[in-house]
Amino acid sequence: MSSLTEKDRPIVQLLLNAGTCPRCILRFCCVGSQVLYRHPHQDLMKELQEFLKNNQEKEDTVCLDVIDPPCKRIRLEHGEEGADDLNHNGAIPQIPSADDGNAAMESSAVKVCNVCLGILQEFCEADFVKKVCQKVNSADYQFTSFVFSVSLPPQLSVRERAAWLGLKQEMRNLGLPLAKDDIVQLKEAYKWIIHPQLSEELGVPADGKSLFEVSVVFAHPETDEECHFLATACPDCFKPVKNKQSVFTRMAVIKALEKIKEEDFLKHFPCPPSSPKNLCDALEVQCNNGAVFVAGRYNKYSRNLPQTPWIIDGERKLESSVEELISEHLMAEFKADGFNFSSSGREDVDVRTLGNGRPFAMELVNPHRIHFTTEEMRRLQQAINDSSDKIQVRDLQLVTRSAIGRMKEGEEEKTKTYSALIWTDKAIQREDIAFLDGIKELKLEQKTPLRVLHRRPLAVRCRLIHTMKSEYIDEHHFRLHLKTQAGTYIKEFVHGDFGRTKPNIGSLLNRTADILELDVESVDVDWPPSLAD
Repeated sequence: MSSLTEKDRPIVQLLLNAGTCPRCILRFCCVGSQVLYRHPHQDLMKELQEFLKNNQEKEDTVCLDVIDPPCKRIRLEHGEEGADDLNHNGAIPQIPSADDGNAAMESSAVKVCNVCLGILQEFCEADFVKKVCQKVNSADYQFTSFVFSVSLPPQLSVRERAAWLGLKQEMRNLGLPLAKDDIVQLKEAYKWIIHPQLSEELGVPADGKSLFEVSVVFAHPETDEECHFLATACPDCFKPVKNKQSVFTRMAVIKALEKIKEEDFLKHFPCPPSSPKNLCDALEVQCNNGAVFVAGRYNKYSRNLPQTPWIIDGERKLESSVEELISEHLMAEFKADGFNFSSSGREDVDVRTLGNGRPFAMELVNPHRIHFTTEEMRRLQQAINDSSDKIQVRDLQLVTRSAIGRMKEGEEEKTKTYSALIWTDKAIQREDIAFLDGIKELKLEQKTPLRVLHRRPLAVRCRLIHTMKSEYIDEHHFRLHLKTQAGTYIKEFVHGDFGRTKPNIGSLLNRTADILELDVESVDVDWPPSLAD
């Protein structure tokens, strides 16, 4: 085993005697060769046996002060402490000979590893990989790559620390202090082994930036309580966390291990750790696809349709909404678990949205289907439009998360055009409203309207009415076309909201005015891009 050197021999012997698996031994020997970890378990046992046998035969000629080739993962430095405990060839008297080591290996081959609890044993085998892939394939996701994640029991960190402290004591006797940073992390080693197998079985590459995640959650009930002594030693590290069933989270345990003194740890936990009776349990295999974003523009033709579900105190007020009429089809086609709807502003339930429509975006959470051609998106748009006469969508397309920011920019920065049907209590003539056409950049001060005060903070907002154009109908009615700053409350600009919006149409005309109908004629946001019909 060319990756191991003479100074690794005591580590190999000590860990084998303690019941540590071959791959964990490679980790503690700082072996950074990914290919070596992928060797079959039995082959690694034989290679370790051969390594010990060969080095035993060479004891008379090999010295510990031989300079090793550079290795980026090994930073061990010679120390003076314990130097007198070495004999002339560097052997440790209490560590078994090669023959004893062979017996230890034969025994440990069938034992559950005292460090990884079987993660680098049973769960690296082809049978387990096939079970994971069967779960992935049965979930029926579309993906072109994957990222693999693993959730490990927090007590593995305790056992790794215990094994390290045991080694540290022995290495100190050899004058070779062992730094924990040098050890190959368990997750890293596991992914080295599992990635190629998953990739071959699934037929797609592993990619750390992939949006499709395959995760495995491990647990080991037999040793669950091994972390509990840390709560006594480091109580500040273990505090209740929202949505967590136990305070003994992996991060809390790691934090406590960094804080606890070595002597306190040694008092409470055996070093090296004892071998467990049972393997870890693979509790679940989970799949999750990153969100997909769909954007477009919608027109709303009904004056009895809210933008989002109208539910008050748990009671639905109207049977549907713009959001639901669109999401119903997108959810079904993308086979998503959920969605989040957003738009460039919103209209009231009794307000229509005409013209080119209002930009909207929908985040589809954990979609099973993610690939759609332009023609398929066009058919999906048509299906939405055919399903209801209350709304229509256009320019339906897949977009990126970052692109949605352009829609939100327009919500407050762009202009909007409205058409309002207005009633006045006193009779009017054309000349009474003609002056409105000449008003430009009218500044308003609008207190939060009474009708939305229950869901928006009280504030005074300054808004602009850029232009107005009046259209006389009869003595008590006229239509007003307005171009305004985004975020202007049009209804309140008409009736004044009991003086909370100043000036207003009522005060400008010196009479009571109210709004009967309001239409949004354009939302001046040039997003999403227009598509050819």
